[in-house]
Amino acid sequence: MDRPNILFALADDWSFGHAASYGCTWVHMPAFDRVAREGLLFNRAYTPNAKCAPSRAAILTGRNSWQLQEAGNHGGFFPPAFRTFTEALADDGYHCALTEKGWAPGVALTADGKPRSLIGPSYDRRRLDPPTPHISANDYAANFADFLDDTPTGKPWFFWFGCIEPHRAYAYGSGARLGGKSTGDIEHVPGIWPDTPEVRQDLLDYAYECEYFDEHLARMLTELDRRGLAENTIVVVTSDNGMPFPRAKGQGYEISHHLPLAIRWPQGITSPGRVVDDFVSFIDLAPTFLEAAGIPWTQSGLAPTPGTGLFDCFNQADTTARDHVLIGKERHDVGRPFDAGYPIRGLRTGDWLYLHNFHPERWPAGNPESGYLNCDGSPTKTAVLQARRHPATRHFWELSFGKRPATELYHVATDPDCLTNLAGRPEHAARQQAMHHRLFAALAAQNDPRLTAGPQIDEFPPAIEKWRGFYEKHQRGEAFAPEWVNASDFEPPPSA
Repeated sequence: MDRPNILFALADDWSFGHAASYGCTWVHMPAFDRVAREGLLFNRAYTPNAKCAPSRAAILTGRNSWQLQEAGNHGGFFPPAFRTFTEALADDGYHCALTEKGWAPGVALTADGKPRSLIGPSYDRRRLDPPTPHISANDYAANFADFLDDTPTGKPWFFWFGCIEPHRAYAYGSGARLGGKSTGDIEHVPGIWPDTPEVRQDLLDYAYECEYFDEHLARMLTELDRRGLAENTIVVVTSDNGMPFPRAKGQGYEISHHLPLAIRWPQGITSPGRVVDDFVSFIDLAPTFLEAAGIPWTQSGLAPTPGTGLFDCFNQADTTARDHVLIGKERHDVGRPFDAGYPIRGLRTGDWLYLHNFHPERWPAGNPESGYLNCDGSPTKTAVLQARRHPATRHFWELSFGKRPATELYHVATDPDCLTNLAGRPEHAARQQAMHHRLFAALAAQNDPRLTAGPQIDEFPPAIEKWRGFYEKHQRGEAFAPEWVNASDFEPPPSA
């Protein structure tokens, strides 16, 4: 069999469950559903870090964010020492390229200080008139067709479709006006947000942009069919992190890390149409792609990975080892004194989620006076911030923006919104202790600097110059106005 082509379709901020394949009725993703129907649908796929840049770094390297130094942060620096699977593919004869968003935001340079392309050249020439001002003018599918035109006959290829939808901002009301949706279509508003017309409309606007991603994916699948390339092309469709709503994107919960994933490969998947219930992590993708290309990891030049290729899932082999994933983060967006982060490590296994917060004295979504910068400005964020002012709704603010204990434990099977922290309850003490030990043993095996360096760990300031020292600049009235928050997000800390 010839080496396969690979189409990697990555939405920006699309959460698990939002497709008909997962039983959702208000987000319509027929192209994703087609890939799932003709390949595999994964029920338990997770990113190790629920933010754009560190999640994408994990995809590219097969390493968890605590193994990537500065590249484990958002807006960080991608160290030259870490090679990507796309660089290995290109060196082994693959034609590699991307459209729109690859690894970002951050700074990637070679060892001699030159700009570094982590994936390949960009195909962004084709433009269109987007349906709203907040949707990219990139004609993703047309740029994919141009890439195929440029690929030499017989040469295998890898293409990264880096859609920037459904990332914020949204055109308010676009879900109803352009998508034909109604707020009554939403069966359930997660219990972490107020169930108001504004929040429901925000969800519909999110759904509309998810569907825009899917429309371009559908055109790409049609292009593969037209050129006779579908049979030996691996199509992977997923997202980099959870939806851009409070307590979701950038945090440590189920809605943050749990992501949609479908993979189609007619020549390489046994018994397509299956649903895979094993735990898989983004660190498993790079080993999968290199194995499919016939490149041994030890000859790829990439650093050792704790990830495992997905061929056991493809071939219906023994997957009993896939019983957990590790998650965590260091610093995401700026907004705390001295650019400090909010480090978390977690273990997701069975029906349970265990989280360890290393600095519970810090604000988990950023300081109030800095606008809670680890949460995008939105109607839902505004509703949650306003909820703080009323005793009956203050719990919404506490869940998303209030300080958290050092230990959290959730029974995800009965509490998917992670509303009730069971840590500290006597009836769960044995489970809590066992999950703690399992998590920290795994982190020690991966040389997590949170364990080896302890309090002296280097938290790595942002590589993006204008982000550095934001908190101090803001306190002096010198900071830039972050485009991803609203002016009303900046507020004084609560008095109690």
